[in-house]
Amino acid sequence: MIVIEKSDGDKVEKLEFQVVQLVEDEDGEEYAVAYSEAADEFVITDGTGQLLEDNELAQEILDEFLILAEESEIEKP
Repeated sequence: MIVIEKSDGDKVEKLEFQVVQLVEDEDGEEYAVAYSEAADEFVITDGTGQLLEDNELAQEILDEFLILAEESEIEKP
């Protein structure tokens, strides 16, 4: 589980994200795809649990994850 704090002025909100998939790129770098039901959003972390700062890479990893998840759903009987 990953907990992220978001602040909006005086309001601080803690969101819990569950890791739904671990992925590895062709260079052997590991990433985690995590999802929060409360926020209905995904985040991508590196192998140490830090949020990726490279938004383009994070989006690429998420897009690939969503494609694989969709293909898995189609293959289920």
